Amino acid sequence: MEYSNIDLLHRALDASNLRQETVSSNIANVNTPGYKAKRVEFESLLKDAMDGTGLQRTNERHYGVSGASDVTATVKEQDGNMVGDDGNNVAIDTEMAELSANSIYYQALISQTSAQYSMLRSVLR
Repeated sequence: MEYSNIDLLHRALDASNLRQETVSSNIANVNTPGYKAKRVEFESLLKDAMDGTGLQRTNERHYGVSGASDVTATVKEQDGNMVGDDGNNVAIDTEMAELSANSIYYQALISQTSAQYSMLRSVLR
Protein backbone atom coordinates (compact mmCIF):
# COMPACT_ATOMS: atom_id res chain seq x y z
CA MET A 1 0.00 0.00 0.00
CA GLU A 2 1.30 3.45 -0.89
CA TYR A 3 1.03 6.37 1.52
CA SER A 4 2.32 9.14 -0.75
CA ASN A 5 0.26 11.88 0.94
CA ILE A 6 1.62 11.01 4.36
CA ASP A 7 5.17 10.72 3.01
CA LEU A 8 4.84 14.09 1.31
CA LEU A 9 3.49 15.66 4.50
CA HIS A 10 6.44 14.22 6.44
CA ARG A 11 8.86 15.70 3.90
CA ALA A 12 7.12 19.07 4.21
CA LEU A 13 7.34 18.85 8.01
CA ASP A 14 11.06 18.09 7.71
CA ALA A 15 11.43 21.14 5.45
CA SER A 16 9.53 23.30 7.93
CA ASN A 17 11.76 22.06 10.77
CA LEU A 18 14.86 22.84 8.70
CA ARG A 19 13.44 26.28 7.91
CA GLN A 20 12.91 26.92 11.65
CA GLU A 21 16.53 25.98 12.36
CA THR A 22 17.79 28.09 9.45
CA VAL A 23 15.83 31.20 10.41
CA SER A 24 16.92 30.77 14.05
CA SER A 25 20.53 30.58 12.87
CA ASN A 26 20.04 33.72 10.77
CA ILE A 27 18.65 35.57 13.81
CA ALA A 28 21.50 34.33 16.01
CA ASN A 29 24.01 35.68 13.48
CA VAL A 30 22.37 39.07 12.93
CA ASN A 31 25.49 40.84 14.25
CA THR A 32 28.11 38.49 12.80
CA PRO A 33 30.27 40.33 10.26
CA GLY A 34 30.17 38.73 6.80
CA TYR A 35 27.36 36.31 7.64
CA LYS A 36 25.00 35.63 4.74
CA ALA A 37 21.38 34.77 5.50
CA LYS A 38 20.23 31.35 4.37
CA ARG A 39 16.88 30.24 2.97
CA VAL A 40 15.29 26.80 2.74
CA GLU A 41 14.02 25.82 -0.66
CA PHE A 42 11.34 23.13 -0.75
CA GLU A 43 8.01 24.27 -2.15
CA SER A 44 9.47 25.47 -5.46
CA LEU A 45 11.35 22.17 -5.87
CA LEU A 46 8.15 20.27 -5.12
CA LYS A 47 6.20 22.36 -7.63
CA ASP A 48 8.83 21.71 -10.31
CA ALA A 49 8.74 17.98 -9.59
CA MET A 50 4.95 17.88 -9.77
CA ASP A 51 4.90 19.96 -12.98
CA GLY A 52 7.57 17.77 -14.51
CA THR A 53 9.83 20.78 -15.05
CA GLY A 54 12.44 19.84 -12.45
CA LEU A 55 15.61 17.86 -13.00
CA GLN A 56 14.47 14.29 -13.67
CA ARG A 57 16.41 11.25 -12.44
CA THR A 58 16.59 8.43 -14.98
CA ASN A 59 19.06 6.32 -13.00
CA GLU A 60 19.38 5.85 -9.23
CA ARG A 61 22.97 7.20 -9.38
CA HIS A 62 21.88 10.47 -11.02
CA TYR A 63 20.95 13.73 -9.34
CA GLY A 64 17.36 14.90 -9.57
CA VAL A 65 14.05 13.43 -8.51
CA SER A 66 11.90 10.60 -9.78
CA GLY A 67 8.76 12.26 -8.48
CA ALA A 68 7.29 14.43 -5.75
CA SER A 69 8.13 11.83 -3.10
CA ASP A 70 11.87 12.29 -3.76
CA VAL A 71 11.92 16.05 -3.13
CA THR A 72 13.97 17.13 -0.14
CA ALA A 73 14.60 20.60 1.25
CA THR A 74 17.86 22.36 0.50
CA VAL A 75 19.51 25.32 2.22
CA LYS A 76 20.88 28.10 0.03
CA GLU A 77 22.68 31.30 0.84
CA GLN A 78 20.62 34.40 0.16
CA ASP A 79 22.16 36.97 -2.16
CA GLY A 80 21.58 40.70 -2.05
CA ASN A 81 19.72 42.32 0.79
CA MET A 82 22.87 44.09 1.98
CA VAL A 83 21.99 45.48 5.39
CA GLY A 84 25.25 46.32 7.08
CA ASP A 85 28.60 47.73 6.06
CA ASP A 86 30.18 44.59 7.49
CA GLY A 87 28.76 42.35 4.74
CA ASN A 88 26.01 40.86 6.90
CA ASN A 89 22.73 40.64 4.96
CA VAL A 90 20.40 39.48 7.74
CA ALA A 91 17.31 41.68 8.03
CA ILE A 92 15.74 41.00 11.42
CA ASP A 93 12.25 42.07 10.28
CA THR A 94 12.38 39.62 7.38
CA GLU A 95 13.57 36.84 9.66
CA MET A 96 10.79 37.46 12.17
CA ALA A 97 8.21 37.41 9.36
CA GLU A 98 9.72 34.13 8.06
CA LEU A 99 9.51 32.70 11.58
CA SER A 100 5.82 33.60 11.89
CA ALA A 101 4.95 32.31 8.41
CA ASN A 102 6.79 29.06 9.06
CA SER A 103 4.95 28.60 12.36
CA ILE A 104 1.58 28.89 10.58
CA TYR A 105 2.79 26.57 7.80
CA TYR A 106 3.96 23.99 10.36
CA GLN A 107 0.62 24.07 12.21
CA ALA A 108 -1.25 23.55 8.93
CA LEU A 109 0.98 20.57 8.09
CA ILE A 110 0.40 19.06 11.54
CA SER A 111 -3.34 19.46 11.05
CA GLN A 112 -3.21 17.79 7.63
CA THR A 113 -1.02 14.95 8.92
CA SER A 114 -3.40 14.36 11.80
CA ALA A 115 -6.35 14.28 9.38
CA GLN A 116 -4.54 11.74 7.15
CA TYR A 117 -3.87 9.46 10.12
CA SER A 118 -7.48 9.84 11.30
CA MET A 119 -8.72 8.76 7.87
CA LEU A 120 -6.33 5.81 7.96
CA ARG A 121 -7.56 4.81 11.43
CA SER A 122 -11.18 5.04 10.33
CA VAL A 123 -10.52 2.83 7.29
CA LEU A 124 -8.78 0.26 9.46
CA ARG A 125 -11.74 0.08 11.83
